[in-house]
Amino acid sequence: QVQLVESGGGLVQAGGSLRLSCAASGGTFSQHIMGWFRQAPGKEREFVSAISRNGISTYYVDSVKGRFTISRDNAKNTAYLQMNILRPEDTAVYYCAAAGRGLASASMTGRNYDYWGQGTQVTVPS
Repeated sequence: QVQLVESGGGLVQAGGSLRLSCAASGGTFSQHIMGWFRQAPGKEREFVSAISRNGISTYYVDSVKGRFTISRDNAKNTAYLQMNILRPEDTAVYYCAAAGRGLASASMTGRNYDYWGQGTQVTVPS
C-alpha cells in the first residue's frame, strides 16, 4: 500500500511559478510510474503529466508543455511538478498518483493508477 501526500500548492499571480511535491511512503517508490492530474471546479479530472519509473521518460498534456516539468527523486521517494508561467486556467486541485503496472507512455488516464494523494489547491487569479 502506497501513501501519497502532496504539498506546495497555493495562490500565485499569472505568470508566476509553483513547485508541487508528492511524498510517497509504504511501498517501493522506484517501481511506480508517477502521474499528476488536476480537477477544476465543474470539470472532469484531467491528466497533466507522467514520469517513468527511472525518470527518463516524461509525458505532458499539450496545454502545459513548455511550462510544466515533472521529475522524481527515487532516493527521496518524492515526485515533483514544477509549474512556470502559470495561467488562470491552471487553477485546480492537483493530485499525484502512482501506478505499479504498465508503462508511463500508456498512463494518461486515471484508471491506470492504483494510489492517489489527497490533492493540493493551486489558484491563479484572472
